[in-house]
Amino acid sequence: EHSRTGLSADALRRAIADHLRYSIGRPASVLTPEHYYRALSLAVRDRMQQRWIASTQAFIDLSRKVTCYLSAEFLMGPQLGNNLLNLQIESAAREALAALGQDLDEVLTCEQEPGLGNGGLGRLAACYLDSLATLE
Repeated sequence: EHSRTGLSADALRRAIADHLRYSIGRPASVLTPEHYYRALSLAVRDRMQQRWIASTQAFIDLSRKVTCYLSAEFLMGPQLGNNLLNLQIESAAREALAALGQDLDEVLTCEQEPGLGNGGLGRLAACYLDSLATLE
């Protein structure tokens, strides 16, 4: 299973380790949970990117219309945990991080709340879009 796209705990562990070394570029002795958060985020993005490209190509091939939505309140909050759930790899991420000596819950606490206000119709619409994407 490829370390950039695989969904197993082993593939995810290898991806996190690769990002720690080549994207984050810190010696193992100084790594913090924040570094693991960034490496996990990049590994999850790799998996999402593969699907994004496939979806884009499907729209092009089928001449489908695309709806784009932009709002200042688009982000619903911290996204890494949500992305792990949507990709159905939360348990694999937990296992991969444990193999690297980290706890997923501690790593997830490193993500900052975007602080985009108290919500409103823009945030509500963004939640609908998230639900649509999750349900395909």
